[in-house]
Amino acid sequence: MADGTRPTVGAGAPDRVEIDLERQLLYVVRDGSVRWAIGASTGSGETYESSYDGLAVAVTPPGTFAVGRVYDGSEVAKLGTLYRPRYFNGGIAVHGAASVPGWPASHGCARVSDPAMDLIWSQDLMPVGSTVVVR
Repeated sequence: MADGTRPTVGAGAPDRVEIDLERQLLYVVRDGSVRWAIGASTGSGETYESSYDGLAVAVTPPGTFAVGRVYDGSEVAKLGTLYRPRYFNGGIAVHGAASVPGWPASHGCARVSDPAMDLIWSQDLMPVGSTVVVR
């Protein structure tokens, strides 16, 4: 991002969201090109006390998924509050958060800033059924 060059992404659906685990970035891809690159924070890899299964490891699993559920508001969950979440893998979502460090720090979700989440909602960049690729 410091070089001012547009990042490139691999092959896939021409319109999708890609989460780059190495760079901690979320790309909004339109017509096969990156339209927006948004800072993100994904799963920390640390062990935590899950509200369902006891101990769990905080990971954002790679793969190709689809947005299945959205919530337009602040959703309070056992692990914290998710601002305007768009779920793509069970309980894993892209959501707004007050803390979005440039390193993996979440329980598995992809955190973005609240203004970034507002952009995603205002432009409907992650509609239900749309593709999310985690690499």
